[in-house]
Amino acid sequence: MNPSLIHSTYDRGAGILRLIPAFVTMNFNQAGGRLRLHPDDWFPRGTAAGSVKERWLSSVLSPRAGSDEGLSYVNLAEMPAGSARCSLPEAIDVLGADLMGADTLQRYGTFPIHAKFFDYHQPLFLHLHLDEANATRVGQSGKPEAYFFPVQLNNHPGALPVTFFGLAPGVTREEFCQRLQSWEQVDFHITELSRGYRLEAGTGWYTPPGVLHAPGSLLTYEVQWNSTSGALFENILSTSGEKYELNSLKRSVPESQKDDWDAILDLIDWPTNLDPFYRQHYFRPPLAIQPTGREQSEPQPCSERWIVYGNPYFAAKELVVPPGKTAIVRDPLPYGCVVVQGHGRIGPWDAEAPTLLRCGQPSADEFFVGAAAASAGVRVGNTSRVEPLVILKHFGPGYPDLP
Repeated sequence: MNPSLIHSTYDRGAGILRLIPAFVTMNFNQAGGRLRLHPDDWFPRGTAAGSVKERWLSSVLSPRAGSDEGLSYVNLAEMPAGSARCSLPEAIDVLGADLMGADTLQRYGTFPIHAKFFDYHQPLFLHLHLDEANATRVGQSGKPEAYFFPVQLNNHPGALPVTFFGLAPGVTREEFCQRLQSWEQVDFHITELSRGYRLEAGTGWYTPPGVLHAPGSLLTYEVQWNSTSGALFENILSTSGEKYELNSLKRSVPESQKDDWDAILDLIDWPTNLDPFYRQHYFRPPLAIQPTGREQSEPQPCSERWIVYGNPYFAAKELVVPPGKTAIVRDPLPYGCVVVQGHGRIGPWDAEAPTLLRCGQPSADEFFVGAAAASAGVRVGNTSRVEPLVILKHFGPGYPDLP
């Protein structure tokens, strides 16, 4: 780590850092093929490790212990083809409150959330993420998460763009437990007890901890708390026939409770899962953001929409700048962002949605905007004559007046 180079990169970028794409492999399911990744790079860790199915954004952690896969790196080089880099946690350590803001740094010590592009051809298994109390018992953190389905990255819908959320009203704890207890004997078709919702590009959902869900096959922009905690509740995936071991469920309770079905069932937030108005409470259509205060007196030639909102953990916006226009965009918190359409500039940096990415190589589509730059206002310009510049922005907790 070179602190002087980190500082000079931060200053040269006017408080905005360029991030290098962080691709993640998984050895289950089938890649959706919508990450704009070069065909030669689908198996960067070999075929046994599986193909690339996710890209993590503004990430300070890795899904695998002892690996930096999924960890975001800052591009420190003067030229895009350069190789100088540092991890985002290293940059936070060096830049401190200048990058994160004093309040965020004092409360969390880091960027407490991250985002990802989630790209699976088949729906995933029914699972949940632990709430803080249950996660603490196994040495982890709770994991709320939210989804948005960007139209720019959903050129095809995958095998089944339907997500199962929660349980059908009337399903009992005993009925659910009976199915789980036959894990190693039969395919117990657990999603028969759930409810499926067809996904709509350009909309999203919020998923609290403790809620059972089986994500559908649209490419998903997911914003989540920094955690990998979870428990799997499906033994055989109906769409692909993939099989999962009982330990994938039991590992989410303390060792002394692995054979205690009541402890396992207590991972489920039963009132929320059985909510008959689940869609009304957790579906998230985009909400147009109306200019207020200073922005109202200085109208900007751009539009923003809330795409992640209605929770105390994180938020996300979609920013659209029309062709040939430039806007000054202000936010009260630091944030990560990614360009999904068009080309232009973000602060002093060139910015563009990629056509074809290579693993390990820099891009011009992902940035981290420090607290000072966000508050002062970032100049975002669209240099295209015909195409909008579309940027997704993810924030940690504490955004004022979040819907």
